[in-house]
Amino acid sequence: MIVYGLQDIKKELQQLTGKQATELCLRMARYKKENKELLAYLLFDAANELTFAENFKQDIGLMMSQIPTLSYHAAKNLRKILKQITKYTKFTGSKQVEAELLICFCRGYLQYVDRRTSYKPLRIILVKQLEKIKKAIVKLHADLQFDYNREFDNLINDAIDNLPWLNKNDMIL
Repeated sequence: MIVYGLQDIKKELQQLTGKQATELCLRMARYKKENKELLAYLLFDAANELTFAENFKQDIGLMMSQIPTLSYHAAKNLRKILKQITKYTKFTGSKQVEAELLICFCRGYLQYVDRRTSYKPLRIILVKQLEKIKKAIVKLHADLQFDYNREFDNLINDAIDNLPWLNKNDMIL
């Protein structure tokens, strides 16, 4: 089977009528859950990304509150949540939404994950997300960077106060 490039697909789509394009979109959405979720996002939520982020942050809070106490299972659940966050930030394509969701995730981590754990994968999850937040903030507009840097600094200070194993020098922007 030949795999066509994006330009070829774009040219072909431009030749279709509205009804044909609708049929193709619905057919594509039937086969994969992620396609359906992306199509639903584009149709209903893409107009207001920050409202979408706020709604998803509530979902993150709910999922975080259900984190098990055992470190291994907690790490598995955190990875599931991060997988969803990654998927939705890919849908939006916005670094601001990415920073919002990751900050929400890290706040939930500080609130619900056992602070005394020595389970290294749990620790690595937080550190990696803090690094992702730093990278996302750097790519934002200067005004937004200022606001998110303050929020990131508050997050880091809370993390350092609550987690004895976190090194502040590694987390400075």
